Amino acid sequence: MGLLILGLLVFLGIHSLRIFSNERRTHYIERLGEKKFKGIYSLLSLLGFLILVAGFAQAKLSPEWVWIPPSYAKHIMFLLMWVAFVLWAATYIHGNAIKDRVGHPMVLGVKVWALAHLLVNGQAHHVVLFGAFLIWAVLSFRAAKRRDRLALLAFEESGVAPPPKTPVSKAANGLVLTIGTIAWMLFMGWGHKLLIGVSPFVMSANL
Repeated sequence: MGLLILGLLVFLGIHSLRIFSNERRTHYIERLGEKKFKGIYSLLSLLGFLILVAGFAQAKLSPEWVWIPPSYAKHIMFLLMWVAFVLWAATYIHGNAIKDRVGHPMVLGVKVWALAHLLVNGQAHHVVLFGAFLIWAVLSFRAAKRRDRLALLAFEESGVAPPPKTPVSKAANGLVLTIGTIAWMLFMGWGHKLLIGVSPFVMSANL
């Protein structure tokens, strides 16, 4: 379990710079240069991910149950995963109502994804993995919304109008729902088993 925790600390830690100090992140970029900063950022992210994967595989060899998920949790998980895929689709399509409303659908999608997996996985290594991502997503979303408020306040104090938002359109909304739903169906029906080795349709602690 220690290796899994180390991997999470490295991976989520490098992705938490803007949570704890956006100014410090800006300072690092100015000091190192954008390309060097991104290079170091990518290497640490990859290192953390590899340690995380190795730690998870190691922890699976001696599983410990924290709770037994109820059978109905699987149905809730499927619904939440659909929500997560729609949120992720909304991240990349301009002019949709979801992105206009929540501002940061990618992070919100990670929050929903982590919660969905916590509902159907009761072993300790799953709780540590998905619980850590859930906490990170909650803190990251709050920090992002705070940055939005501060940016808006800065525009108001300067007397300069903020950049106009992309107009919301029905076409963009429909595209988000269509792409999100198709991606959800493909991943849940085929991709999860291919990449993770377990079908979501089978109630299992290895999901």
